[in-house]
Amino acid sequence: MTDTTGFTKLNMNRPEVSDISTPNLDELEKGPWPSFVSGLKRLAQGSHEGAKMAKGVVGTLEQSYVTRKGYWKGGTVGVVGYGGGIIPRFTELKNSDGSYMYPDAVEFHTLRVQPPAGNHYTSEMMRMLVDKFEENGGSGLIAFHGQSGDIMMQGASTANVQKIFNELNEVGFDLGGAGPAVRTGMSCVGGARCEMSLHNEGKAHRILVNQFLDDMHRPALPYKFKVKVSGCPNDCMNAIHRSDFAVIGTWRDDMKVNQDGWKALVADKGRKYVMENIISRCPTNAMSLEDDNGLTVNNSDCVRCMHCLNVTSPLSEKYVGKTGDAILASGDDRGVTILVGGKRTLKIGDSMGTVVVPFMKLETEEDYEALADLAQETLDFFAENALEHERTGEMVERIGLVNFLEGVGLDVDPNMIGEPRQSSYVRTDGWDTEAAKWLERKAG
Repeated sequence: MTDTTGFTKLNMNRPEVSDISTPNLDELEKGPWPSFVSGLKRLAQGSHEGAKMAKGVVGTLEQSYVTRKGYWKGGTVGVVGYGGGIIPRFTELKNSDGSYMYPDAVEFHTLRVQPPAGNHYTSEMMRMLVDKFEENGGSGLIAFHGQSGDIMMQGASTANVQKIFNELNEVGFDLGGAGPAVRTGMSCVGGARCEMSLHNEGKAHRILVNQFLDDMHRPALPYKFKVKVSGCPNDCMNAIHRSDFAVIGTWRDDMKVNQDGWKALVADKGRKYVMENIISRCPTNAMSLEDDNGLTVNNSDCVRCMHCLNVTSPLSEKYVGKTGDAILASGDDRGVTILVGGKRTLKIGDSMGTVVVPFMKLETEEDYEALADLAQETLDFFAENALEHERTGEMVERIGLVNFLEGVGLDVDPNMIGEPRQSSYVRTDGWDTEAAKWLERKAG
């Protein structure tokens, strides 16, 4: 009888994988959290075609915990007309006589499938995706979503990859990016569910995906290029940190303050609470609590950190009702900020995106066309000037921001300054001329 001591309720009914001993994996099913191992074992006990593959993967994983080695290698697998979108995996786990230890899991490829903008699904749609994967030879192991933003359909043989793709494509889904290509775009849930939304995230996402579709399906870049769209400076997509081309919603006029709602909040929570949790946490000290409990905001110092909006938003209904204006809200002159060069560690350390367009309106079709054109210019410059295995941020670091801006046709703007210069020496010749040019651009 199996000892169930320490198993969670979710993992208590875990199936046993017959004729494969998994003492190490069994340990991962214990503890307070549900385990992926139980899910794998359930797939391995299924009646679908890919169940045997899942069973072999369970055995391969157990062997990896025993030997502390990985047994998967890459290769080349694709579908007709595409150069990417499939992550190939072939096993190297063999018996002493050279035969494969788990012949049903010799191949375990992953299909990267593009999700809908904002990750909006119906339950019927999700069931349909799962069924099409399982019914066409897939293992049934799916992740919503991988770090790339894709639907990760993990576990398909080379013979079934094309068949699965055909079925998915028939109902409107397409493969995402993989390898040295434009990767699958991501956008937040946006105005459909979030009151912080400042632009049409889904439309911006779709336009950028359509612009880059060929570069996504046919890898021809020095390295990966990621595009992410966030509806506000909260940046739920981590676009500033993780994407080569980030589109972040913002506003450029004064934030709106409902003084009656604010005063009701202060009267209920108390001045001490408001000072400690809202006023003092403004990174630029742009907020002042007045003697009459009113709020004054120095909007020129506001850096759009969103803290004050985030903490007051859930309280607005309590103090102003369902139909009243929010206690604090973004301004009405809305648009996006464009940043370039965010990435994780590669040749240089982690880097956040650099502002290249402080503010851009996204209202008319011409605005969206300008966004797509800028993204294409950025990609083309990256393709021509980056070194192999170099991200956009590293390229900009190597050649200099001024050269990059000149290459993509953007003017230098004071808002791009990350920090003051450390040397006190500065040349001022031509200062008046350049200042006049910038003021002219700002006025326009």
